[in-house]
Amino acid sequence: MASSMAIDILHFTQQYSLYSTSFIFIIGTIGNLLNILIFTTLKIFRNNECVLYVVIEAIANIFQLTTFTLISLLSAVYQTDPANSSLFWCKFRSMMIVLCTLISFFTISCSAFHQYLSTSPLLYLRQLSTIKLTKLLISTSVIISLLFTIPFIIFLEIHASVCAAFNQNMANYISYFYYPVLSGLLPVLVASVFSILAYNNVRRIVRRQIPIVRRRLDQQLTAMILIRTIIFIVLTVPYDIQRMYTNIAKVNQSNLFYYAINTLIGAILATFFNVNYAASFYIFSITSARFRRQVKYILVKKCWGRCKRWFLHSRNQVNPNENLRSPDSSVVLD
Repeated sequence: MASSMAIDILHFTQQYSLYSTSFIFIIGTIGNLLNILIFTTLKIFRNNECVLYVVIEAIANIFQLTTFTLISLLSAVYQTDPANSSLFWCKFRSMMIVLCTLISFFTISCSAFHQYLSTSPLLYLRQLSTIKLTKLLISTSVIISLLFTIPFIIFLEIHASVCAAFNQNMANYISYFYYPVLSGLLPVLVASVFSILAYNNVRRIVRRQIPIVRRRLDQQLTAMILIRTIIFIVLTVPYDIQRMYTNIAKVNQSNLFYYAINTLIGAILATFFNVNYAASFYIFSITSARFRRQVKYILVKKCWGRCKRWFLHSRNQVNPNENLRSPDSSVVLD
């Protein structure tokens, strides 16, 4: 009876993971592409050093969501996890998940740190906030992420149709360092501390002689980064705790019902965790009225305006004798 119920739970978990991952992939890909579009199109953002972190995070998030979706789709198609039979897929999927996770989380932390520098009342700290520092921190984050990914490529193996780390040192690395530190405490602590410090700086920014455009931009970005950090902490910590427990307790299929329950809980927490890679654009839109106006301007005035002018231009080429002309508002759109 318990065995039959466990199989039903595992089947439900597989279906739940497929649909939830697919939904998050769709909304996340749209959101991340919009982030890239908005932050690279508007001149006010292009001139800000912190924006590059948001763009890099969005790119890493798209790769991460694609990897998660591939895992769910392949498991649904083959009715089993291909990583348990293909050593290449076993190593490659783990490499992509770890790499994209670390890049995404490190860029969140770096953006909070950089925003703290740019809003600091101390001149020498503000002078450190440059595009050169941004590129240095991003390059360092990518290199460090690659280095911490190497052990997964080397030590992951397939034994008894299970893709896992059977080397004890690697198992300890995952249980006691990767989940609690690299993807847990370190980015959470750095992002939360510097987000709060940046927020306190912005509250005092009105006392300094700063152009109003720069002041409003600093206030907008700081508020967006702070809320993003809070959501990041809420979505990350429960999943990391569950993964640590699964690895330390060595949960396996010897007790199938217990394994099924733990897998279901892990799938639910993984859904919330995966929202991390899809939520930035929607968090920014909900928390910032100014960002909503900027999105509307780009989508309605810029993108839609260009599409409309392109369509009218195409019709003019097809019917050159027709007296069609673009609306005068094109001057305003540019």
